[in-house]
Amino acid sequence: MSPELISILVLVVVFVIATTRSVNMGALAFAAAFAVGELVADLDADGIFAGFPGDLFVVLVGVTYLFAIARANGTTDWLVHASIRLVRGRVALIPWVMFALTGALTAIGAVSPAAVAIVAPIALSFAARYGISPLLMGAMVVHGAQGGGFSPISIYGTIVNGIVEREHLPGNAVFLFLASLIVNLVIAGVMFVLFGGLKLWAQGAVPLDEAHGATGTPDRHDAPADGTGTGTGTAPSSGTARSGTAVAARPETPDTTRLTPARVATLTALVALVVAVLVFDLDAGLTSITLAVILSAAWPQDSRTAVGQIAWTTVLLICGVLTYVGVLDQMGTIKWAGEGVGGIGVPLLAAVLLCYIGAIVSAFASSVGIMGALIPLAVPFLAQGEIGAVGMVAALAVSATVVDVSPFSTNGALVLAAAPDVDRERFFRQLMIYGGIVVAVVPAVVWLVMVVPGFG
Repeated sequence: MSPELISILVLVVVFVIATTRSVNMGALAFAAAFAVGELVADLDADGIFAGFPGDLFVVLVGVTYLFAIARANGTTDWLVHASIRLVRGRVALIPWVMFALTGALTAIGAVSPAAVAIVAPIALSFAARYGISPLLMGAMVVHGAQGGGFSPISIYGTIVNGIVEREHLPGNAVFLFLASLIVNLVIAGVMFVLFGGLKLWAQGAVPLDEAHGATGTPDRHDAPADGTGTGTGTAPSSGTARSGTAVAARPETPDTTRLTPARVATLTALVALVVAVLVFDLDAGLTSITLAVILSAAWPQDSRTAVGQIAWTTVLLICGVLTYVGVLDQMGTIKWAGEGVGGIGVPLLAAVLLCYIGAIVSAFASSVGIMGALIPLAVPFLAQGEIGAVGMVAALAVSATVVDVSPFSTNGALVLAAAPDVDRERFFRQLMIYGGIVVAVVPAVVWLVMVVPGFG
């Protein structure tokens, strides 16, 4: 058996173990990098660590650190209540508020599952209270998170754009962001029409004080700050209100309807991060760490636990996977695999197969891990020049993330766990069927729209 094939099989084993045994894929990838690097590729420690993504490490730590502070001082809670007041309590617009809210959170740097963990309990409580389909509301939350997930300063966006830059591929950060946003927006619109969204207009508006009571936010110590989850269907203790008196029943919960100096400063920091990255082209990781440190120094009581809430699990995952990919690159596996895909002889067929591989595996495993492995594996194939790299990367990214509505993924499991007063077995089957439809349809659609026009 060739060394290249061994390294690919080891990667498959890593995905299987991570999926079936709930072991962090990044830790497995580090172990695989050590074993394959030493025993198969004859690399020393320096050679193995050559693929460690130091720049992405700083981005992941910095952005999630800043977002953890925003959670700790109630800025995200304030954004929820401000969003509800913005639509004056209209029931039909609440699903779209949740879509926009999770999209905004991921766009400014929240890990996708962390945004879902914050918004899903609130959204599903609204669904139970006002007769909104839980499948509709859950889909709006997840697709909203993925819709904003590829902004230039988001976790997914910086990871994919960093990989593209590292592999010397043509890139377009704005196209990547808009591609994901439009695909998820269209899917959300279809779900809204098919699952009773149009009937919600007849319910009119709810009183704003009642809406305030219905949005009791999850206990910040219970929701997984780094967006991790086991997919077991056990909900974190969310403290989500199920009646209009829930907020009054928790007098220790701070008032989330007003702006405090700490929240104003945090909102200003988030705006400053966007301006620094998009206007002045500053590094997102270093900028976000700097802003987080300033907020921590000014309000240490609000950010005392923020360092512990950094998405360390995600940091370990992406750094481990990309380190292993670096080993694959040094031993020639990426070139070998890319030539194999290109050897199919039909570039468009190879492209759609890659999209389906990303979608199917991501429905059961980590989207971040899949993107970290698939895009480098597609580099030799894209280097042939017959398939446009910008469209192909966008299609791969969308295919690997839009399927996170699956109940086997972290986002889908969070939605399932957060739904109050539902038949969980029935809701699980609904999410599984819906996830299967997304896996079957979306990769072909994005391939047709994003890849085929750039062929030739």
